[in-house]
Amino acid sequence: MDLTPHRQQMDKAIQFLVSELKALQVGRASAGLVENITVEASYGPMKVPQIAHVTIMDAQTIKIEPRDKNELKHVEKAIYDANAWLTPQNEGSYVIVRIPALTQERRLEISKQVKAMGEEVKWRVRMARQEAMKDNKSIFDAKEIGEDESKRNEKDIDVLVKTMNDKIDELIKNKADEVMSM
Repeated sequence: MDLTPHRQQMDKAIQFLVSELKALQVGRASAGLVENITVEASYGPMKVPQIAHVTIMDAQTIKIEPRDKNELKHVEKAIYDANAWLTPQNEGSYVIVRIPALTQERRLEISKQVKAMGEEVKWRVRMARQEAMKDNKSIFDAKEIGEDESKRNEKDIDVLVKTMNDKIDELIKNKADEVMSM
């Protein structure tokens, strides 16, 4: 049985987790904090990096300079409305976002959020596992494979799921450690 489609589905879930973890505010400036924010620009919705040049000025400051200066207010509003604990500051031709230092309470909150994200992605992996098991059962029931091959497929699926869950656990642990040590 070809596990490629199921592996791809699990990989997509992990890539989603990676991009979501990048967007978390952990007390230092990162382009990832603003790259998923959608701006309602004059010419349609666009992500911040598509409409503006994002620069990290120092460890606590992000500079966002729209290519079209008429979009500055839209960028500022999108960042404010994104509810990412970021407060944009309009400087005339660009926006400055200062990253506040994290309190211990905020660190714990982010750590819980990281763990919840991990559980969500593990759920997606479990759903992909169920699909793979269902596919295996259907080809077994159709007598396309024998019982031995069906059991081998089940073991392969479980090994794949364990590998994916280990990746997720590692990502979550690394991010939680990073948040708590900032």
